[in-house]
Amino acid sequence: MTIRVVVADDQTVVRTGFRVMLELADDIVVVGEAVDGASAVELARVHRPDVVLMDIRMPVLDGIEATRRIVADPHLDGVRVVVLTTFDVDDYVHEALHAGASGFLLKDVDAPDLHAAVRVVADGQGMLAPSVTRRVIDQLAQRHQPGPIRPERLDVLTGRERDVVRLAAEGLSNDEIAAALTMSPLTAKTHISRAMTKLGTRDRTQLVILAFETGLAHVGTRSTPDHPD
Repeated sequence: MTIRVVVADDQTVVRTGFRVMLELADDIVVVGEAVDGASAVELARVHRPDVVLMDIRMPVLDGIEATRRIVADPHLDGVRVVVLTTFDVDDYVHEALHAGASGFLLKDVDAPDLHAAVRVVADGQGMLAPSVTRRVIDQLAQRHQPGPIRPERLDVLTGRERDVVRLAAEGLSNDEIAAALTMSPLTAKTHISRAMTKLGTRDRTQLVILAFETGLAHVGTRSTPDHPD
């Protein structure tokens, strides 16, 4: 399958650079370039790409609000947003993740890592766990320490699904979750997929955020399974 991408950045040289790097891959094509957030939303509606690479700081409409509008549009359910930033951890990144972004990339990313990131996000996996630094996860968690928000949302999950989601929020890959819970990686992936469906999250990134918001996951701790069966 060919992965279709829209690149949104107000700097021509940045858009051109990303287009050149992206199209080095045989399975990725750039279907549009946006100079501001409003154009990014419009191009997403016209082309319905698999991934939008979204700069945060843009005129007319910033990348955070553009991300929020794309995620809120039911006709764009399959469109994933990856925010572009010059800093690996800042308030804008956290705002973008809460707006519904599936992850973020530094603007100095090299071509192989860019290709890998686009493929991961297009596959619906998200890039927060385990593809980005533990520091991002910890800082995200710290923002939700005052108390859980709507923990009853987790009532739809089985005990095993809770264990899997908790470990995913700690940054474990499917293989690592499988080893920790004595199951196959495919089973771990299935539990993640079922949890996302039950909780209405678009991808793994949003699932991780919800785990912290509901108090299922906590910063600075390593979980042990609550439900061995």
